Amino acid sequence: MSKKAVIIGSGISSLSCASFLAKEGYDVTILEKNKTIGGRARKFEENGFMFDMGPSWYWMPDVFERFYNQFGHTTSDFYELKRLDPSYRVYWKDQTHTDLPAELQELKSLFESMESGSSEKLTKFLDEAKYKYEVGMNELVFKPGLKWREFADFRIFKGLFRMHLLSSFAKHIRKYFKNEKILSLLEFPVLFLGATPDKTPALYSLMNYADISLGTWYPMGGMHKFIEAFEKIANDQGVKILTEQNVTGFAYEGNSVSKVITDNGEFEADIVVSGADYQHTDSTILKGKSNYSNEYWKSRTMAPSSLLFYLGVDKKVKDLLHHNLFFDEPFTEHAKEIYEQPKWPSAPLFYCCVPSKTDKTVAPEGKENMFLLIPIAPDLEDNGETREKYYSMLMDRLEKHTGESIRDHVIYKRSYCVSDFKSDYNAFRGNAYGLANTLKQTAILKPSLKHKKIQNLYYTGQLTVPGPGVPPSIISGEVVAQVINQENPIN
Repeated sequence: MSKKAVIIGSGISSLSCASFLAKEGYDVTILEKNKTIGGRARKFEENGFMFDMGPSWYWMPDVFERFYNQFGHTTSDFYELKRLDPSYRVYWKDQTHTDLPAELQELKSLFESMESGSSEKLTKFLDEAKYKYEVGMNELVFKPGLKWREFADFRIFKGLFRMHLLSSFAKHIRKYFKNEKILSLLEFPVLFLGATPDKTPALYSLMNYADISLGTWYPMGGMHKFIEAFEKIANDQGVKILTEQNVTGFAYEGNSVSKVITDNGEFEADIVVSGADYQHTDSTILKGKSNYSNEYWKSRTMAPSSLLFYLGVDKKVKDLLHHNLFFDEPFTEHAKEIYEQPKWPSAPLFYCCVPSKTDKTVAPEGKENMFLLIPIAPDLEDNGETREKYYSMLMDRLEKHTGESIRDHVIYKRSYCVSDFKSDYNAFRGNAYGLANTLKQTAILKPSLKHKKIQNLYYTGQLTVPGPGVPPSIISGEVVAQVINQENPIN
């Protein structure tokens, strides 16, 4: 007889977990509180513009392909994946900009033009980063983090010494390079990991391998195309997806959840997986049966939140690429204002995405779809006046660097910030990117994917193993499904 699995939330980790469980024979139902599925990877449409609400960088295409392969598909069954070249543009304080070429030899030439001897050093740096990526993504991320002995395998244990877990990212890259622009380019991928580069383990140079060697891609039609792909796979496996089902509590039989209770009804469950915000499930839904104390959650170091602007522009903007990073202000000060002395930043770095440069379907003809993002400290108090202050600041800098009027051509604008993350996703402290990837919050030191006392309650997503980001979330769903299947096999 099939066992009923109820999954809370329809983000990427939930869809992944649901598909793997259904494939094994579980009767799976997903309960989503919002009107549309996808979690942070939702989309919305206004005035002919299609906006992806969250993820905009498609990295680690091998992780997506691996998922599709396990269900008899390939990426091209669902969307055309296009590699961006240049990968992205970086604007500097000296009014210049650097375009990062996709082709490695061109990138080496670029580095060499900035710092003599750096092209050869880049080869060595990437070889080392490749090793970390292969060990990390093929071994470590698939460990459920329930027991220390998971990491006792000699091959993995030996490899940890080459992973530079105890060295800082900042110190590591400075062994290879001295040029400040090169250092900024290499530090960019760790900006959202939840700590300054001097406090982030050098392990995360694996992100540079993902960036430079594996490339920056875009699914034509929009980032939500991978949500549509995951939804189709889930549906094909027999998963039922119900929206506008806000989970408010559980009913219990002994040490197990027997029913999941929503605003609209009750759902019997043999297995429950929370893909919702872990702290919200722990502190609100569980009502006194928490896995962790309030003091535990208060002591967690969070990755940044974000202030976002979704803009529709009634003309084409010439001097922008698909991805644009504005490093025209000091990185160190902004990082301190996110991680060390949390407050609204004085002169923030920011990111501008213009997917209409690549994809004509996301904006009306002759118009531009723009997405602006400032990483900020979580749990800041945000209001309309503050949002407008930063909107004006970003527009000033965009117009300065592009040399043309933009704000007078904005015909649609929507902002999104801390309070929206809390309202839409019950995000702890309004975070956008989960827990910081510090050494003290790695692997078994992350919140457990399994409840300590409730036998049939599990967790997936960015606050548990392996961590935040779309590829790790895909893997998170698979890992928890494997644990569930081992502990509760279908007879």
